[in-house]
Amino acid sequence: MTEELQRNLSYVNQVLTNAETYDHAVRIINYDQETICPPKAMEEQGHVMAVLQNQAFRLRKDPEFIRAGEYLFQHIEELGDFDQALAKSLHRDYLRTKHITPELQHEFDATYNQAFIDWLNAKKQSDFSVFAPSLQKVRDVTAQQIRLREEAKPVPYDNLLDDYEPGIDSALLDQTFAKCRDRLVPLLRRIEQSPKKIRTDFLSRPVTDEQQRQMTDYLLDVIGFDKTRGSWTLTEHPFTDGLWADDNRITTHFDPNAFASSMFSVIHEGGHALFEMMQPRENYAHHIFMNKTMGMHESVSRFYENRLGRSRAFVHLIYPKTREIFPQAMEDVSEEELYEALNVVQPSLIRTEADEFTYTFHIMIRYELEKLIVNTDVKTEDLPGLWNRKYEEYLGIRPANDREGILQDVHWSEGFGYFFSYAIGNMYNAMYYNRMKEDLDVDTHVRSGDFGTINKWMADHVFKKADRKDSMTWIREITGRDFTPDDFLDYLEEKYSALYEL
Repeated sequence: MTEELQRNLSYVNQVLTNAETYDHAVRIINYDQETICPPKAMEEQGHVMAVLQNQAFRLRKDPEFIRAGEYLFQHIEELGDFDQALAKSLHRDYLRTKHITPELQHEFDATYNQAFIDWLNAKKQSDFSVFAPSLQKVRDVTAQQIRLREEAKPVPYDNLLDDYEPGIDSALLDQTFAKCRDRLVPLLRRIEQSPKKIRTDFLSRPVTDEQQRQMTDYLLDVIGFDKTRGSWTLTEHPFTDGLWADDNRITTHFDPNAFASSMFSVIHEGGHALFEMMQPRENYAHHIFMNKTMGMHESVSRFYENRLGRSRAFVHLIYPKTREIFPQAMEDVSEEELYEALNVVQPSLIRTEADEFTYTFHIMIRYELEKLIVNTDVKTEDLPGLWNRKYEEYLGIRPANDREGILQDVHWSEGFGYFFSYAIGNMYNAMYYNRMKEDLDVDTHVRSGDFGTINKWMADHVFKKADRKDSMTWIREITGRDFTPDDFLDYLEEKYSALYEL
């Protein structure tokens, strides 16, 4: 490495270290805002976050920093793997924000922070009109950001998809979801017509918060969540925040009449945390620890939640503990009944509570609505009606109110383009699950509670290079094959045909 390249690299590292200090503070305040912040303090918290976010943005917009970052990109072949990933990331950010001033970015951040507060209030009141003005502002901000990009894609929505998953566009997703519709809709109709009836009455038996706390701690221990480097608490909408290498925080939500809801929320968020905990330490030193795509991240969380968590092997592992912790709910329930109930197919309104099979329909609905919001002039006030009609079209059910309809998800307060990552994540993990089976007897390890072996395989194959690869290259290197939804669709067809004796 030349002296000039080393000088520029050192300068970039210095600035990013300072900027990440502000980022870290913002994430801590955001965590507070979404967990224990008093309602009347929300707006002030949002103001503080916007100020700190702007300070970090200003550091990254400094002309000398930009010049140094572009110098790294111009000499990328002379850098090591980690610093090559950094140079690519800096160049992408530069093109995306080149024409956005710190003052304008502050306005954007303030819009998102206010939108979160308005969404929270609207959901509590089950009144979309409380959130609608903020949603329109988020929509306007999104359009403005796309116009300001140095190399904007001709289809507006594709710019947002590329932010979350570089290389993915709506043409690929249209093909992917068309294949899902062709294979899953007929199968759903066959499942609904099956004479097989699955018992689920015990899932709604009341449990206490203390029992759910015990189950949360148990499940995190089972999957290998390191409590010396992570913690958990309660929130309205469960999420995970990897604040730093040794500070990974997850949240869940307790429902006294749905004990399985928190169980699988915990496993899902715990999967996110494992990804953060087990990434290479070098990612932090080279400032690429946030480079993972959302599809990668959701693939891991849903791998632990569904491919492992809803498997017969995992139910066998946890069945005795569920009877111990929830005796009043589980006293007359067999292991097979628990397995079937945790995998029942039952079209429902709430995405985060959806069964594994119908979950993809929830994502397709949001994907289709987001394309309308970003690519067309659809009226904001028409969105609840469109939402309700799509639920009726895909799942045969219709929300009775805004809370269980369009207000159920927080993500639109932060912008658009995120939801597809849940579905694409399922498809990634189906591919690498099949690859894992070539090396491990997965069910045997799960049945015995040996998540150490599973987690090591994930660290070596899935986590290790995620921050240094685009997702299409990443999944190809893990599996030796190009991306396809077929593994996931094959899995659903095989599992649910057997479950419903089709």
